[in-house]
Amino acid sequence: TSGSAAPSRCDHRASLARSKQSLTHRAKVLRKPSKQQTQAFQPCIPKAVRRGCVVNSHQAPPSAGHAALAPPAVGPGAAALLRSAQPQECTKGKVSTCQDCIQSGPSCAWCQKLNFTGQWKSDSIRCDTREQLLKKGCEAGDIVDPRSLAEPKEDWQRDQKQLSPQNVTLHLRPEQAAAFNVTFRRTQGYPIDVYFLMALSDPMRSNKMLGDHLLQALNEITEFNHIGFGYIMNKTFQHVLKLTDNAKQFQLEIRKYLISRNLNTPESELDVMMQVATCLEEIGWRDHVMRLLVLATDNSFHFASNRQLSTSVTPSDSHCYLKDNMYKSSRGFDYQSVSQLAHRLDENNIQPIFMVTKGMAKTYEKLTEIISKSAVGELSEDSSNMAELIKNAYNKLSSRVLLDHSTLPDTLKVTYDSFCSNGVSLMNQPRGDCNGVQINVSITFQVKVTATECIQEQSFVIRALGFTDTVTLRVLPQCECQCRDQKQDHSLCRGKGSVECGICRCDAGYIGKNCECQTQGRSSQELEGRCRKDNRSIMCSGLGDCICGQCVCHASDVPNKQIFGRYCECDNVNCERYDGQVCGGPQRGSCFCGQCYCMEGYEGSACHCQRSTTGCLNSRQVECSGRGQCHCNRCECDAGYQLPLCEDCPSCPSPCRSIHTMHPGMAVFNNGPFKKSCSTMCENVTLQDVPVKGRNCKEQDSQGCWMTYTMRQRDGRDTYDLYVEESLECVPGPNTTATIVGIMVGVQLLGLLLLVTWKVLTLCKKGKAQAPE
Repeated sequence: TSGSAAPSRCDHRASLARSKQSLTHRAKVLRKPSKQQTQAFQPCIPKAVRRGCVVNSHQAPPSAGHAALAPPAVGPGAAALLRSAQPQECTKGKVSTCQDCIQSGPSCAWCQKLNFTGQWKSDSIRCDTREQLLKKGCEAGDIVDPRSLAEPKEDWQRDQKQLSPQNVTLHLRPEQAAAFNVTFRRTQGYPIDVYFLMALSDPMRSNKMLGDHLLQALNEITEFNHIGFGYIMNKTFQHVLKLTDNAKQFQLEIRKYLISRNLNTPESELDVMMQVATCLEEIGWRDHVMRLLVLATDNSFHFASNRQLSTSVTPSDSHCYLKDNMYKSSRGFDYQSVSQLAHRLDENNIQPIFMVTKGMAKTYEKLTEIISKSAVGELSEDSSNMAELIKNAYNKLSSRVLLDHSTLPDTLKVTYDSFCSNGVSLMNQPRGDCNGVQINVSITFQVKVTATECIQEQSFVIRALGFTDTVTLRVLPQCECQCRDQKQDHSLCRGKGSVECGICRCDAGYIGKNCECQTQGRSSQELEGRCRKDNRSIMCSGLGDCICGQCVCHASDVPNKQIFGRYCECDNVNCERYDGQVCGGPQRGSCFCGQCYCMEGYEGSACHCQRSTTGCLNSRQVECSGRGQCHCNRCECDAGYQLPLCEDCPSCPSPCRSIHTMHPGMAVFNNGPFKKSCSTMCENVTLQDVPVKGRNCKEQDSQGCWMTYTMRQRDGRDTYDLYVEESLECVPGPNTTATIVGIMVGVQLLGLLLLVTWKVLTLCKKGKAQAPE
């Protein structure tokens, strides 16, 4: 089907006539129809994809004496209301096909008009809201905009009287709800199954006519009833009577129980209730009836984790263990979980009624907070009021309608609008809920189903809790575009492809907007590689299409935003902001690829300040003392120099021993290696005749004299003023000549002494040799 439905598909005149008749009729019922009610009746709007207009008239008539808020009609008009309620924005990402477009947002539509975009413009321009596409020049007949739709279908063959429709087919587009009405009409004499479970420690012996009273109460409700009976003795459940319409047998079994002499202390009430709710065939539960489980007890109940901690137990598996009409609670299993029991009761549409003694009423009322449809009645001392309590509980349960659905995946969301006969309306609730429903009065629920993404075909069930009537929903995805056949327009693709939804689908070996580029054996990966900054980058930064190995950037949805660059990596808005505007606004600067370029007279990373140097000038009118940059009328000093004017540097090394400062000082005293060339070798130092304030230095020259001088750094780096003290501090040294002469004389005397000592020793040795023996 084409993306634009022909007007002939919907008879607008007939629709308008029906709308007027409906409004006239409703004006008689409602004195002042609300705006919402009036808008519900809108002309039939042609649908782009579906087969035609569907009108669903499931509406609840107000009960006598009440002007109930009626649900809006579900059809094309209501679909238009749902559509208008959604934000009309199309926040598309990378979109190159019609399928991508309609999946990118619930308000996105696709223009299939030929040549709608220029040669070097991206096809993403084709994807926008319907309103924007019309403004861009796309005709209504060229707009593809499939909508979510519900198609109800009655199944009159089914034995179901209270809930309609029985079947609904949903076509769901992502994030776009499909709405339909479900009507519940409470019928009189609806069949019921009642199973009586007795768990009294002292049977009601004084009330011998209990069975007769119970049967009388049931017959007043409906003549189509089945009754069953069982009891609990200690931890054993005895299933006595399968659900039957044999009233005499029920009376007989009740009498046997009442005349029993065996006093007992019942336990495991919840365990036994699980068996009654699980063993459907054994108990005899019927379909298409209201199922009631009546528990009569004067004892509390045990639930999961109530067993002793020292006992090793296994969690209950909630299976049917009824054998030979008997079930014995096993100590191998833990007691029954309340949540498990509530789930099983809801699952099998069984509504419990707790008939308890006065001391147990509050205990069992807590159960009703967990079990959706349940009731509590307080027994008299002889239990003579049991029949009346059951009748009251039945009326309470049957007059409340809870509409719920089976378990769904996370991709499906369901909400309910309840329009009750008592004038109460509940909107956007997780389930439908109406109380005080009267016999033969219809109530309506509007059900809205939304898919968060494209889903697989699936089904689920909506049902009224406590009743076996259901609505079966078949869910189909609405994620494809059914565009007009444009195969004859092959010239657009230069004979190298076919036209689908207004754009070319090129044959193998060709690419491009009009299939104008030959791949020439190059793979698509190679061509796409030219559109990536590196291997880790997204093609065209995710903001353009790679055409013939070049990026064609998308047009932005943001007004005045431009996307550009070789890889579409740049734009004119992602820069620093000042006063809420990019680069301070157009009067201050402009943004180019993440950086602000300021207008004359402004500066700063966001052009946030006026250009001025007044606050950066020192007393000598030098900007930042030559050791920094002036930005926004404030100095940014070089490393080590301090604000505000970069004059001092406490952490800088001392310049005193610098060769450029020490040698000029020596030259003052006609000393040092640069004494003859100081004017050329030490240009960065200027000798001063008068003392200056600065760094005090003291150095020793080659003559051993100490020179004292003061250094003051001038504006800039490594330039100084130098003032040298006029006098040197010279300490008198030793007499070098005397020292040398003394050393020479000492050496000679030492040599002479050694010579005399040697001669004496020699003479002594000879004298000993010549002496007689």
